[in-house]
Amino acid sequence: MERQYHLLARLEHDFDHVIETCEALIGHVEHAPPKGWVLGDIPFDIAWLRHALLDFWYQDGQDGRATRNYIGLIAADAALLAHVANINRAKQTFAATLAEIRQDTPSLLPEIKAVLPFRHPTLHDHLRGQGLARLHLKQCWRHLPVADAPLSRVRLAWYTSGRSIKRLSVRDAERRLMEMDTDSPHIRIQLRHLAGIPDSEPLAQVQTQAPVMRANLFFHEALSDGRLRRAMNLPLPLFIPSKDGRLPSHNTPKATPPDKRTRAKRADTKLEETPFLPSLRVYRYR
Repeated sequence: MERQYHLLARLEHDFDHVIETCEALIGHVEHAPPKGWVLGDIPFDIAWLRHALLDFWYQDGQDGRATRNYIGLIAADAALLAHVANINRAKQTFAATLAEIRQDTPSLLPEIKAVLPFRHPTLHDHLRGQGLARLHLKQCWRHLPVADAPLSRVRLAWYTSGRSIKRLSVRDAERRLMEMDTDSPHIRIQLRHLAGIPDSEPLAQVQTQAPVMRANLFFHEALSDGRLRRAMNLPLPLFIPSKDGRLPSHNTPKATPPDKRTRAKRADTKLEETPFLPSLRVYRYR
């Protein structure tokens, strides 16, 4: 019990530090506003930045695995970059303590989500009239993206073809189907299909990932490892080192991702076109 209290106290301290470093950056920007750009017909201002930095909440109906994006570009001098580094260090510490709690005492998580939102007046005001907050822990610890060096241009594009693929054995697939309603005809059909392949055959469980904004960064000068460009995802605004306070050249993609896949399917894909076990999103390898 004493260890649980110690871990919770540590996490509360770490959460406080995340908020304090975010507020310090916001205070700096109020006195020295940088140039910025936001995706869509939205002005870049202190209100938008504050919301982007301090949005730690689930919205009604939000998928627990999904996070909200705040896509933008910000020209950052050395002082602003120092504030960004402080925030990212604070978030890293918060994430490490949270990982320790998940490992040792996961029963603390409901208490964490109930207690942390009300530790700061700013956050409490944000929640007024909304009832008990549902804290989105991933939105608390995800880092602010930073370019490695000054950029000549940025190319932004929605990436809608992301998939996570997990190998699954025949026995694992059978066990998962047996946990479903085995009286249903479609489950019985899938069990028969599974019984017709060798136990040693590997299967693939596919999870389609949410669309993400992908940024291709082109550097003014090569990095120490020789790279002239780098690609990264942008869930939050990208802070770009800038000595003259100007933003690099960039394109303006649509504010929402396309409905359909934009990249052609690879001819050498290893999975069959149609799912072998639709209820599990499981495919056979070609």
